[in-house]
Amino acid sequence: MSEVDLFAGIYVSDLDRAKDWYARLLGDDAAFLPNDVEAVWELAEHRYLYVELAPEHAGHSHQTLFVEDLDSRVDGISARGIEPVERETYDNGVRKVTYRDPDGNEVGFGGGPVEDDSATP
Repeated sequence: MSEVDLFAGIYVSDLDRAKDWYARLLGDDAAFLPNDVEAVWELAEHRYLYVELAPEHAGHSHQTLFVEDLDSRVDGISARGIEPVERETYDNGVRKVTYRDPDGNEVGFGGGPVEDDSATP
């Protein structure tokens, strides 16, 4: 497959409020503002999350980002004043932590099972 850029979008009702909230969630200001109604964060090379002012559609989006160190990510988000609304652990040990923005959009962070160091001699 050739190189692919991913832009995952979230509709919001107040762009300034969303830029503040997502900057705190993601740990940085938007990477760029392509126009007057969008803000874009680069999550990894060629992978972007953007918010777009579209009040009539706000609150219906959901995204999940799988990260290497879920616990550090959640701790960093908490330090910036945002707490998860739900924490789940699936039967296979995979974990998911869910946040909701001011419009009710869901952003989840997933991570692999916690390593069990107690089994090491």
